[in-house]
Parts: sequence; structure tokens; C-alpha cells
Amino acid sequence: MAKRRNLKKTSTIVIFLLAFTTVFAPLPSTLPNSLKPYKHHHHHQLVPARKFEIANDMFWKDSEPFRIIGGDLHYFRTLPQYWEDRLLRAKALGLNAIQTYVPWNLHEPKEGQLDFDGIADILSFLELCHKLDLLVMLRPGPYICAEWDFGGFPAWLLTKEPAITLRSSDPRYLALVDSWWGVLLPKIAHLLYHKGGPIIMVQIENEFGSYGDDKDYLHHLINLARSHLGDDIILYTTDGGTTYTLTRGTIQGDAVFSAVDFSTGEDPWPIFKMQKLFNAPGKSPPLSAEFYTGWLTHWGESIAKTDATSTASSLENILSKNGSAVLYMAHGGTNFGFYSGANAAEESQYDADLTSYDYDAPISESGDVDGAKFNALRGVIAKYSATSLPPVPLNNKKTGYGHIQLEKTSALFDIDLSTKAIESENPISMEAAGQMFGFLLYASEYTAKGKGSTLSIPKVHDRAQVYVTCLSEDKRGKPHYVGTINRWSNKPVYLPNAECSSTTRLFILVENMGRINYGQYLFDSKGILSAVYLDGKPLLKWKMLPIPLSNLNEAPKNNLSFNNSVSARKTRPGVSIKEPAFYSGNFIVDKVTDTYMSFNGWGKGVAFVNNFNIGRYWPSFGPQCNLYVPAPVLRPGNNVLVILELESPEPKLVVNSVDRSDFTCGSNHLKLRQL
Repeated sequence: MAKRRNLKKTSTIVIFLLAFTTVFAPLPSTLPNSLKPYKHHHHHQLVPARKFEIANDMFWKDSEPFRIIGGDLHYFRTLPQYWEDRLLRAKALGLNAIQTYVPWNLHEPKEGQLDFDGIADILSFLELCHKLDLLVMLRPGPYICAEWDFGGFPAWLLTKEPAITLRSSDPRYLALVDSWWGVLLPKIAHLLYHKGGPIIMVQIENEFGSYGDDKDYLHHLINLARSHLGDDIILYTTDGGTTYTLTRGTIQGDAVFSAVDFSTGEDPWPIFKMQKLFNAPGKSPPLSAEFYTGWLTHWGESIAKTDATSTASSLENILSKNGSAVLYMAHGGTNFGFYSGANAAEESQYDADLTSYDYDAPISESGDVDGAKFNALRGVIAKYSATSLPPVPLNNKKTGYGHIQLEKTSALFDIDLSTKAIESENPISMEAAGQMFGFLLYASEYTAKGKGSTLSIPKVHDRAQVYVTCLSEDKRGKPHYVGTINRWSNKPVYLPNAECSSTTRLFILVENMGRINYGQYLFDSKGILSAVYLDGKPLLKWKMLPIPLSNLNEAPKNNLSFNNSVSARKTRPGVSIKEPAFYSGNFIVDKVTDTYMSFNGWGKGVAFVNNFNIGRYWPSFGPQCNLYVPAPVLRPGNNVLVILELESPEPKLVVNSVDRSDFTCGSNHLKLRQL
């Protein structure tokens, strides 16, 4: 989504750990059985003639006038075991349609490696919508925005040489899109409405008018969609409700229906009148394809909240005059793994999104439906729904399982640099190193002079923690933290003279905090993207070591080597050293329910429960204190929490399992722009 982002600032992820040797507390090699998805089945039955069409400025379903009262609910932000639960809550809200994006990067994380299993099992999700009598508006991109890493593009697109031009008629880009849609669209074609399925509309691109005006590109996508889906499905575009964006992002004529979005609270009817100018006569039913129920939040901002009463009033202004609307979001969900996105109004104004994608939607991140916004919107929808609304289900139970005592199992710098490292005269990007998400460790050496040196990195994406240590045997020790260089406040770091008898080793741990998903800085490579300067001179001869942490829906990785002479070190509670390290602990679950992990007192890092990455935490920056842990991640009996803490652990090495969300963390409580 993008709501003509002039940019109300807002803001991030999933790793998974390796099967550690003697260093880490072991994690299971596969996801728990409870994470197996809803299974889809193809039914080849004759069905009565079905048709969804536009005529007389109205939607028609099987020859009857139809009003869309829909909502966005993304299958990739909710575990498969909860898909039905969340869809039933959407029905209880009064929705008759579900709109969802399809993130290319989830389904093709590596070029040619396709994934339609687990949380990527889109066919099961679509069939479940059909089972529950929910229509579907499908948004297959190829660009989706969605506060999702790289706007849904796979990161391997960034490795193409020469660089391809995204979202354009660049033939090399179009060939890759042809290949992707050539897999995706035939998979879902049998689920189109006129073939007996739930899909009534398929979106072309996403708010393209806010980005460009390459009509050849849009025509290519339209022809490609038609070649796979036929002529009976409605294709649509969505653009901001201005003449500028609609002129750039729509196709004249009746080949594609042009829908609009706009700020909640704006008078919709002048915009719907403008919408008619970009549709064929009689082909412009008023549709707000993204009716914003809330807003996104970046790290370092106060949590976004919008008023329930005014939101409901704005929706009624549309529905009371026979307009249609799709709530963005009906249910936000969670950015599990490394897939949360980011925004940047300027190159240096980088804002990473939270792990939570609660969005202040009527159905909360954990599925709660007892809030004021749910009740207010449901009350409005009930007035205009063609059928009576189903009863509202109870909230799912949450349990706080109490204190979890952790123990340090390894420092990140226990890695043996003699293996797996990539060597280069100059630093290379994370993508060039094959590390698409997470972290990349850079190492070089220099001879210290005088009282110290100044280190600068003109272009680093996104956050670099800098360490030094001596290489000589008599002074070998842990790397010493000297500072952090951030993309958003790029300042040099002073390197004190470590008084090494020989050379000094420099470590730079770079974190990818999420690729930009909207705007002109979309082409967002990660890592060190320039020379590294020591006292104004380029530092050469680098080693790059990928940190093998798995992303959402990936299998564990087993390719770290550690120096066993230091791997047995333990850190007792009360010791606080600013070094990246892994910590683990066990906790007992008697009855499995949802829970939250509270990271109050910890610095910044990533957390895993039973080898499932529940996301990034950063309570020192805020506002998110707790990470949501859905019940399907847990199991009766013993459960394992493993975290990678990048800075300073909580003094007692304790994480608390609690029964509620918390968005009150952060210093100076909280500025709109603090990154």
C-alpha cells in the first residue's frame, strides 16, 4: 500500500538459526508438525454459470448488483493454522471479499527456486476463502509495496549486471516477470470466479502512477495476464485519487478497471467522480481499493493510532451512497522473518518498519476483535450488508509463561574467519556475497598510528557496528566495540590505538534492516556500498563472511565454523558487554496458547522460538517491546528461545513470556522522527 505517501512517517524481519555444533543450544531441524499448512484439493465439478462484471457503474455478481465490502488480509503475515481463524473474524466484521498481495520474493527467494508450501501455500489460502464464501481480489504485483521487503521483489534482482530497471519496460526485467507470472498465474487460473473459484479481480502492478508513467510496461502486464487468465476476469489498477497519479497509472478504455485510494477522512465523492474520467462510460463503480483503517509504524516512532468513530464515519460516507470499499488493513498480522520493509523520503532518511504489522486494524495482530474500531466498523457494515452478519468469535487465549532464564552460548566473533569468507580488494554488497537478508561481517586489517584513526563509510545500508582487536598472539582477545555508523545519521567513528604489537583487525557487522518498499529509492542494495576510509584513505583487502540465518519459510542452514577454544565461554547474569552474541533458554508450556516475548531491558536483536523466527526486537528504540508468538509455534512441554543480541543483554539475562502486546518502549517517548 502507499496512500500517496507524502510521507506520514512510519516504519521491519525473520531469521532462523543453524544447527549449531557445540556452540549453540540445538534447535529442531524442521518446523513443528503444528506448522503444517491447510491442504488444498482440486475439485473438478460442474458449476452453474458464474459471472462477475461491471456495467452501469456497478459491480454485478451473477446478474445481481453487488457491493464490495472487502478487506486486506495477507496470507504471508499469518501462520497457515490461523488462516481460517482470521478469515472467520473478517466475515464477522461483515466482509464479503478478501484482498491479498502475492510477494514474489517469498515464492522465489532464489532465482529458479520456487516455493508454494507452508506460509507460501497461496492455493490453500485461496481455496479456504472459497470454502468460507469469501470472494478474492488478487494483487500479484509484480511490485506490491505492502511495507514488505523490496516491495515484494526478490533480492536477487539486485545482482543482475548491468543493473535492470525495475517497474519498467526494460526487456530483461520483463523477461523475469514473464517467467514468474508464467508460474504463478496458471497456478491460480482455475480459481477465477467464472471457473467456479473465488477470484473476482486481479490487480495490475500497484499504485504505479505514484512511481512512473511507462505505459508500455503496463500494457505488457495486461497482455501477460490475459494470456494466462483469459478475457473474462476483471483486471484493475489502484492509484491515488489525483489527476496526476491516475493519468500516469491507468490505461484508457475498458481493458482495465481503474480503482482509487485516498486518505481516510477525505470527501470520497469528488474523487469517485474523477475516477470516472479514467474508466470507460458505465465502467466506473466507485471503489476505494485501500480504505485505510490505520497506519504503519517505523522504529523510533509512537505507535500509529486512528480514531474508531471517525474511521467508521468515513466508511459510512462511501457505503451509504452505494460505493464499495476494501479495508486496508482488515487484519495486519506480523512481519515474521526478515521481510519487513522500509521507507525513505530521501536517501539518508531511512525508516525501517516494525516487526508488528498490527496497523491499528479492526482485527488486531493476534486476532482480537473486541476493540472499538472493530465494533464501530461492524456497526456501519451491518447497515449495508446484503446478509446478516455472523456472530463475533471470542478472542484467542493468551498466556504469559513467565521468566525465561537465558545463557550465553556463543559470541558472534567465535566465527573462524579462515573458512567460508569471501575475499575482495574492496567491500562488496550483501547481495554480491549471496547474503540476501540479515547480517554480513566485514573484516580487514590496518596498522594503527599515533593516538588513533578516523573511520568513515560514505554509503552503508543499513547499520554497521564497528569493532577492533589485535592480531598478535600475546594480545589476542575479544573484539572491542568502538561505535556504530547508521545509514540515517552517517557519522565517522574514532578508532583508538589498541597498541597492538603488529596489525589491528577491524570488524564491521552490517545489518540489513529491511529494503525500501516504496518510492524512488526502491533499488536498495545492502551492506557496505562504498569504499571504507581510514584517515581519508581507502582501506583495502577485505574478507566478507555471511552469517547464515534463515528467513521465513527457509530450511535451517549449517555452514558456520567456530573456534572451539573460545566457544565454551559463558556469560553470567550481571555482565554487560557490547558484543553480538547468542543466548538461549528453555521454558515449559502446559497448555499451548498465543503468547508474547517481552524484551524490556535488552538492546537490539532477533529472536527464535522453536526454530521459528518471531522477528526483530529493539525496545531501547521503541515503540515495540514485545514480539507476538502464535500458538502454532509452541508445543506442550519444553520450548526453546534463542536470540541474537547485537548490543547489551538484559543484566539478568531474562526474557519474560507475557500475555499482551506493548508498544510503549523507547526513549523520550517517542518522537515522530527519531531515527
